[in-house]
Amino acid sequence: MNRTVLIAGASRGLGLELAVQYAAEGWEVLAACRDPEEAHKWLPPSVKVLKLDLTSATSIGALAWELDEAPLDLLICCGGVYGAETDSFLAPGDDEFDRVMHTNVLGHARVIQAFAPCVVAARGMIVTLTSKMGSISETTGSGALAYRASKAALNIIAKAASNEFGPQGATVVTMHPGWVRTDMGGTEAPLTVIDAVEQIRGTLAGLGHSDNGRFIDFSGRSIDW
Repeated sequence: MNRTVLIAGASRGLGLELAVQYAAEGWEVLAACRDPEEAHKWLPPSVKVLKLDLTSATSIGALAWELDEAPLDLLICCGGVYGAETDSFLAPGDDEFDRVMHTNVLGHARVIQAFAPCVVAARGMIVTLTSKMGSISETTGSGALAYRASKAALNIIAKAASNEFGPQGATVVTMHPGWVRTDMGGTEAPLTVIDAVEQIRGTLAGLGHSDNGRFIDFSGRSIDW
């Protein structure tokens, strides 16, 4: 029986490559993104591309209605925006803060709420791709406050989700994918998208229910909250 993965945020970067690699492995892939027509250009025909705007509760609800409670073996939440690139402590403006928090935090919370029952039904896994920049104990810099705040908030949402849905049979993990050569990561990043996704997939394949609630990196190393 084919395994099914829903990738929320599959228009580019890690989300797009996750869709490509899971499809190549024989999974039924549901690639949800803001611009399905653009994503179709890069994804294999076997991938079902779906409309999803993480900033819209209506869009998330419409996708949940379309999938009609079908069981999901894997839900990956990976859409996100960075906000202003600052090297020093600088409070973000209202519009920037709202955009980053709505996309990186509220959107992911709504997706988890909408599709967690589908994952529970399959005794599957929910993965939030976050960043160690959201780790309070491992923070060494002072810039990119909106992004750091959003990832710290996303981390607590994922941890709360593990407390809610773990006892119901799902496994919820929070993963830092590494510094990856994407539009967000930049050209200096040491990991290519292909290599990062291969490592992410390998690590996820080795996890079990005992890993519920963990914050890890792409290699499986635990990260302090």
